[in-house]
Amino acid sequence: MAKIAVIEDDGHILELVRFNLEKEGHQVISAMDGEKALQLISDDPPDLVILDLMLPKMDGLEVCRALRGRSRSAHLPIVMLTAKGEEVDKVLGLEMGADDYITKPFSPRELTARVKALLRRVNRVDAQVTGPIQIGELHIDAERYEVLVNGRKQDLTPKEFELLRWMAARPGKVFTREFLLERIWGYDFYGDSRTVDVHIRHLRQKIEQDPANPQYIDTVRGVGYKFRAPSV
Repeated sequence: MAKIAVIEDDGHILELVRFNLEKEGHQVISAMDGEKALQLISDDPPDLVILDLMLPKMDGLEVCRALRGRSRSAHLPIVMLTAKGEEVDKVLGLEMGADDYITKPFSPRELTARVKALLRRVNRVDAQVTGPIQIGELHIDAERYEVLVNGRKQDLTPKEFELLRWMAARPGKVFTREFLLERIWGYDFYGDSRTVDVHIRHLRQKIEQDPANPQYIDTVRGVGYKFRAPSV
């Protein structure tokens, strides 16, 4: 099973999460503030991080941003925990690079189901997408889990990579947000279509020369997105 880092400053919630994850066979490591979390994940890299939004010393958004900025942790799946129900907190978490979020209070069953689903999909290789993809200056290597733009490696989160690879393998095909949610995040994801918009925005910032005038990922107004090869 997986090694999971749980970053939570409430001891009761931490032990509840630990108990339920260990019952599923996972190994749990933990920290109770943001600074210790970064050190823990650096010293003992996990397979997945469960990260509370409100932490002492360094909050969850800062920790998430720091993890995404480091090459060793850039691809770590992150589930954000938040006691707040406001949409802005969920969107901020996704913009910082979180792959999913759970609002407190939550049921242990929901938490373990989401963890299981995310672990199941994070390294999934689609059978229809084989070999590297080269379009213009963009190079996608599924086996190396690597994306290069003009020869420079780009640090993508797991969901960003899966989203890019799926669309790039099918240039010209229009995908609705709902389809991409189901295909990339899975039927048991509890988010909404804005999740796709956030990840597309991040992808454009990483692979497009001018994100405001994209040459790879087009918006199809009122429908969704499609990938196109740049004009030669």
